[in-house]
Amino acid sequence: MPEFVYTSDANPVLPVFYQAVISNSKETIYVSGNIGCDKNFKLVGDVKAQTRAALENIAVILKAAGSGLEHIVKANIYLTNMPRDFAPMQRYNYLNISFRRPAYTHSQWDKGKMPARTCIGVASLPMGADFEIECTAEIPK
Repeated sequence: MPEFVYTSDANPVLPVFYQAVISNSKETIYVSGNIGCDKNFKLVGDVKAQTRAALENIAVILKAAGSGLEHIVKANIYLTNMPRDFAPMQRYNYLNISFRRPAYTHSQWDKGKMPARTCIGVASLPMGADFEIECTAEIPK
């Protein structure tokens, strides 16, 4: 049976889903979509701020499950305004920047070892967010 992840250190989720689910094999974690909001469900600002907040929340969830950002193998990103927000999100997204900048890195990833990623333009996101991300990560043994 899969294991469901909940940590009070991360932003709460709606009662209809979990922060993440760990596979039966205990090798993979599937993190639910995260938008850039605080624990009171208030959006934190522009797409750069929302990107950072969502990724920081995912880092907390992954840590609670025994994983981390450096173990992400696939990420799906959703933007409500691709022409306006793709470049700013891209500049601030950990998939491209933070693992190369020791001052902001969450891991020891080497340059070029980035996860697979998809970025999709959508009509809208919960609470009027500009950015949402979900991911799949390995759980190291």
